[in-house]
Amino acid sequence: MRSLIILGVLVVVGLILLRQSLYIVDETQQVIILRFNEVIGTRIAPGLYVKAPFVDTIVTFDKRILRIDAPAASMPDKEKQNLIIDSYARYRIIDPVEFRKTLQTEINASSRLGDIVTSTLRDRVALRDRFEIIGSEPIVDDTGNPVEDQEGLPLFEGRNTRGEILTEVLAGVRELTQDQDFGIEIIDVRIKRADFPESVTPSIYTRMRAERNRIATRFRAEGEEEDLKIRAVANRNREVILAEAEQESNQIRGEGEAQAIRILAEALNRDPDFFAFRRSLQAYQSFIGDQDTIILSSNEDLFKFLGTPK
Repeated sequence: MRSLIILGVLVVVGLILLRQSLYIVDETQQVIILRFNEVIGTRIAPGLYVKAPFVDTIVTFDKRILRIDAPAASMPDKEKQNLIIDSYARYRIIDPVEFRKTLQTEINASSRLGDIVTSTLRDRVALRDRFEIIGSEPIVDDTGNPVEDQEGLPLFEGRNTRGEILTEVLAGVRELTQDQDFGIEIIDVRIKRADFPESVTPSIYTRMRAERNRIATRFRAEGEEEDLKIRAVANRNREVILAEAEQESNQIRGEGEAQAIRILAEALNRDPDFFAFRRSLQAYQSFIGDQDTIILSSNEDLFKFLGTPK
């Protein structure tokens, strides 16, 4: 029984010693081996390694590219107009010993490097105007006036000024980190957002509304002008059509009257007595009514067709 207990204790102690003696380095990690808080070695290649149990301590750092999100900061440009700029940077730990000595942890590195990026970016932004920071500028014509699109908004052309600023910032940050020997390599610095502060947002919206009202007023004026042009053309066409129609109707009416007169003349020449008789009947119908009393001589030519035929 005692031998089993001793064997069990030895197995547990052996497992503990084995666990304390072996460690694994992942392919995404790099480690520092400390003995009594002094660095005695580093491991970068992945694999299974052995260390002195209970004496050596393993400190692990990431070998991949890490990201720093610098806090958004208000930065004045060359024209003393503040812009809220949000930026980030990416870095890699290339010397874990120096990194542990200067920055110690990734959290401290994020804070320290964020301050360096913000400070360097502020210095570069102060030398540029907002169009250079945004990376575009308004297009102007030969007279120097801004070119507008169909909606009346200014057109911008892309420029690589933001890339130039970020290149300068990257060079400045690399110089500062190398001088202080942080044991890192700065890979890239980027601007996520460049915007006006909240305090000037109402004035920007007011200017945008005024610009839109100006565009709307111009569209209304152009619409009214086009309406007047269309109405003038339509009225002129109407008058022309009416005049042509009147002329054509007068011509047709004149031709019809001429043809009627010709037909009437031909009929009159064929039988003048019948024509006189028909005209007399029309006269009787016109002036003789049910309540009319007319006294005329029987010898009048008007009543010659009412007498006894001879």
